[in-house]
Amino acid sequence: MAAGAPRIFVSHLSGVAVFDPAGDQVGRVRDLVVMLRMAQRPPRLLGLVVELATRRRIFLPMTRVTAIQSGQIITTGVLNVRRFEQRPTERLVFGELLDRRVTLTETGEEVTVLDLSVHQLPARREWEIDRVFVRKGRKGSAFRRAKGEALTVEWTAVTGFSLEEQGQGAENLLATFEQLRPADLANVLHHLSPKRRAEVAAALDDDRLADVLEELPEDDQIEILGKLKEERAADVLEAMDPDDAADLLGELPTEEQERLLSLMQPGDAADMRRLMSYEDRTAGGLMTTEPIVLRPDATVADALARVRNPDLSPALAAQIYVCRPPDETPTGKYLGTVHFQRLLREPPPSLVSSIVDSDLQPLDPDADLPAIAGFFATYDMVAAPVVDEAGSLLGAVTVDDVLDHMLPEDWRETEFHLDEEEVATDGS
Repeated sequence: MAAGAPRIFVSHLSGVAVFDPAGDQVGRVRDLVVMLRMAQRPPRLLGLVVELATRRRIFLPMTRVTAIQSGQIITTGVLNVRRFEQRPTERLVFGELLDRRVTLTETGEEVTVLDLSVHQLPARREWEIDRVFVRKGRKGSAFRRAKGEALTVEWTAVTGFSLEEQGQGAENLLATFEQLRPADLANVLHHLSPKRRAEVAAALDDDRLADVLEELPEDDQIEILGKLKEERAADVLEAMDPDDAADLLGELPTEEQERLLSLMQPGDAADMRRLMSYEDRTAGGLMTTEPIVLRPDATVADALARVRNPDLSPALAAQIYVCRPPDETPTGKYLGTVHFQRLLREPPPSLVSSIVDSDLQPLDPDADLPAIAGFFATYDMVAAPVVDEAGSLLGAVTVDDVLDHMLPEDWRETEFHLDEEEVATDGS
């Protein structure tokens, strides 16, 4: 950015694409790194935390930023691909400074930090935070936005950034990342400090937290769940996909499992217990107990209405299972599967029983992982029914759960490793 350019509010940099000089995207901004200084001097902006396509987070010094314009950042083209590690003297803007309670020097009034602005110093390739956008009044919450006058003040007009924040909120951090997919927000949480991670998790609503927990490594899941009140932990488990919730419950001590199960709705608790009764790497252990189930007299229009449910994963929405009553798993006799593409080719009034595929053999609940993977590969399936000896549908296994268990246990934390520490993103 040329000297004298307007200030930039950091919230506008969240998720912004980073490009090399040739116009190839190298990653996206996930945070900003600053160094606090003595005597109320404005913090120096050291650089950006950039997430590469491999999900590795690296440090991009501001000296290698040539332009910030039109929602994009241009670099010199050379990146150090060593994993970013925060130093004791450094602070993360999104992770540690937003939502902080600070004090207006002139009046002694406590305010909440909503945003910060940065600017480039004249005739130098150095950046610093110069202003703070704050709100007066009490701190808000994830469910009740605080009211009060909002104003922008000079950095020197506030104090309190150097103190360890107790009970820091998460309202503005969540607003910064509200458009992220669950997997990307999970990646953000994974890189926060345990204290900040707990604060953000507490501020998320149950459904959003459930989606994010499903994408986190096991250790993070257990840590977050353990810091929630038991009643809320049970609610979040109910909001998770049953198979993921059962996996998480299975990692907890038996006494804690029973306490959480006792707080859940009886039907959900029964599903959890049934899933936990199977071996981990079997069809019964991998399946979800909530596939789309319809009776034989349902119509194609009924099926399409169920498929349109936005809460369904693409794999579960790919097919419906036709069964005799009861409709909840375990169902009555399983009659067969109707594939989504077939539904699109049939008149809406047609009965699903007239287009059911009964030739495909379902999975046995005790089928092991190699047998399940072979089934998916042989028949090009994205989901498969699991049926017991009595002919009742127990659930469905989806391809994402198969992949999850075939990859190394720590795959969510593993990143691609490059031999060279310095690479030119233009390939030179």
